[in-house]
Amino acid sequence: MAPSLATTALFLAALLVVSVSPAAAARSGSKHAIPTASSSDGKPTAAATTHDIPAVFAFGDSTLDPGNNNRLLTLVRADHAPYGRAFPAGVAPSGRFSDGKLITDYIVAALGIKDLLPAYHDHGLTHANATTGVSFASGGSGLDDLTAHGVLVSTFESQISDFQQLLSRIGEPQASDIAGKSLFILSAGTNDVTMNYYMMPFRALNYPTIDGYHDYLINKFQSYIQSLYKLGARRFIVAGMPPVGCLPVMKSLRGMQPPLSSGHGCVELQNQETQRYNAKLQKALAQLEANSTGATVSFVDNYTPLLDMVTHPDKYGFTQTGLGCCGTGMMEMGALCTSLLPQCKSPEQYMFFDSVHPTQATYKAMADQIIKAHISQFTNN
Repeated sequence: MAPSLATTALFLAALLVVSVSPAAAARSGSKHAIPTASSSDGKPTAAATTHDIPAVFAFGDSTLDPGNNNRLLTLVRADHAPYGRAFPAGVAPSGRFSDGKLITDYIVAALGIKDLLPAYHDHGLTHANATTGVSFASGGSGLDDLTAHGVLVSTFESQISDFQQLLSRIGEPQASDIAGKSLFILSAGTNDVTMNYYMMPFRALNYPTIDGYHDYLINKFQSYIQSLYKLGARRFIVAGMPPVGCLPVMKSLRGMQPPLSSGHGCVELQNQETQRYNAKLQKALAQLEANSTGATVSFVDNYTPLLDMVTHPDKYGFTQTGLGCCGTGMMEMGALCTSLLPQCKSPEQYMFFDSVHPTQATYKAMADQIIKAHISQFTNN
C-alpha cells in the first residue's frame, strides 16, 4: 500500500536521496583528452590520454537529476532558490539538488563532451545535445517502485523507457553505436531504505529484516542493468550507497544533532547496514558482469570517501559536515528549502547543501576521485 500524499508531505524531510554517483565509458567519432586534474572551478587543466566516448547517460535519483522533476506535480523539486546559487548570476535554478554542479556535470566536462549533463525532459533540449548524453534521473526515485509512486516522480523503469524512446528518435545505425560505446551512470537505493524502511517501514511487512530488503533492491538493480544491456548498453558505473547514518536529516530525526550530540557522530547502525548492502551489491555486479558478454560493470564506493569527509573535514576545506547550508540544516530539502530561510554564507565550506544533498564542493571532490580511479578502464590508452 503506497503512502498517502499527506504522509509523504509530512515526511518529505526524509526522502530525496543521497547516493553519489560516478563516471566513465565509450566512444564517438572524435577523440578527446582526459584531464589528469582540474582547476578550482572544475575546468580541465591537463591531458593524460585520449578517449572516444560519445555520450554519458544517467539514471537514478536526485544526486543525478539536473531538472527532470521540474515538469512534475511533486514536492521533490529544486527549481527554485536557493538551489543553484553557485551558478552565474541571472541563471535560474536548473532543478539540481545542490548549490551548483553535480558529479555528472564534472564528468562530462572532464571528458571534453560538454559543460553540463542536461535533463532529458528539459524543454530546451536539442537533438544534438541529447545524442551526447542526458540524465533521465528523477529526484525521490528509487529501485523500488513504491518509493517513486509515493512522491509522484519517475520510476527507474520509466527512466529506461525514456532512454528507449531517445534511441528510437536517434534511429539506426547511430543509436546502436551510441548505446554500445557510451557510459551509463546509475545511482539509486538510498531513498528506498530511508523512506520505506527507516522512516515509514512499509516494506518491513514484506521483509522482516533490512538485509532481506537489501536483497530485493539488489535484484531490482540487476534487472534494470540487464534491461539497459538488452538495449545495447555495455559500459556501466554503478554507485553504492553513501553512509546513510551521516545524513543530517537522519541524524536529526534521531536527536543526534548538536547540542544533543558531540562532534559529527552518525547513526552507526544505519552505517553498518549500508556497508553490508554495498558489499552484496559489489559482489552481485561482479557476477552480472561475468554473465554479460562484452559488458563492463564498475562499482563505485561512495561510502568510504564520504565518511572520510565527515571524519576529516579539514582535508576537504569543510568547516561543517553535520548540518546543511539551507535553513537549520537539519530537515530542510526540496520544497522545504526556500530562499525565505537563512542560508550559510559559504556553501563551499559545507559538505551538505540541504539536509540530504551534497554541496557542489562535495560533488567536485567525489568527481575528482572517480575520474582518477575509474575513467581509465573506459578509455583508449
